[in-house]
Amino acid sequence: MLSRFFGASKRSFDGLSEQEILALAISSEEDDARIYMAYADGLRDEFPQSAKIFEEMAEEETHHRAILIDLHKKRFGDRIPLIRREHVRGYYERKPDWLVRPLGVEKVRAQAAEMEGQAQRFYQAAAARSQDADTRKLLGELAIAEGGHIATAKGLEAKHTPEEVREEEHAVERRQFILTYIQPGLAGLMDGSVSTLAPIFATAFATQDTWTTFLVGLSASVGAGISMGFTEAAHDDGKISGRGSPVKRGFASGIMTTIGGLGHALPYLIPDFWTATITASIIVFIELWAIAWIQNHWMDTPWSRAIFQVVLGGALVFGAGMLIGNA
Repeated sequence: MLSRFFGASKRSFDGLSEQEILALAISSEEDDARIYMAYADGLRDEFPQSAKIFEEMAEEETHHRAILIDLHKKRFGDRIPLIRREHVRGYYERKPDWLVRPLGVEKVRAQAAEMEGQAQRFYQAAAARSQDADTRKLLGELAIAEGGHIATAKGLEAKHTPEEVREEEHAVERRQFILTYIQPGLAGLMDGSVSTLAPIFATAFATQDTWTTFLVGLSASVGAGISMGFTEAAHDDGKISGRGSPVKRGFASGIMTTIGGLGHALPYLIPDFWTATITASIIVFIELWAIAWIQNHWMDTPWSRAIFQVVLGGALVFGAGMLIGNA
């Protein structure tokens, strides 16, 4: 059991025979072909042109696997040893990011480049360590093949995703990011920042007790965050609207709601009332301008409308809290 925990059951790459090295290359090519097809399946609905790239890359991996199998038959016969990358100590691993949905097109492209570069570097390093001429030649050929995959990928990218297609795919990906994270997060930040202004500052001016004000602000912020998070997650499963995972949207909304309220509640941990209130007021000003900037940058809201909706609205709520607290 301890040997499994510390990886002692894995084989050292230096201890593999030439047949086992070839078998390892065959299984690695097969795995990478299936990974590329999984990437293609995950991208096909929203990024069909990029999906074609990974389909053709999978075909390349399958072709190289066939060549390696023919070489194995020629040198060692039909029976290929069962050895995979997880059986070899220090061999590169593949993180199962192809299981995640939705897939980000730029992330997948970067991961594919890393896959090919990782395999190429591994074979080059292994060839440099090998003392056997035939093994060195075999590993060098594998490194060249992996380098050819990188060139093939770049050629396919130029073929299937010219600049206008990539711009379109980037726009689709940006829109999905906005719908899943920015929009619910912004709604939460607005709710947390604005809706808690009145109770926090009303309590502050009514009691002039910083600890009581902090407790009111903390409870209002956490309560609003939980409420907004559950509401966002429950009211839309994202299947028809295309807004993405309800869990992700719920967390984005709930966390940002809580942060929005805590921003001007935390200063009341300062014992001096006026120091805490002035600090909280400055933070409120920063919060409201930050919300206006997010609306302008991510939601394409004109500055004039963003300032009117957020800054003026927040100022009115802030003033209402002060008036009620001094009543």
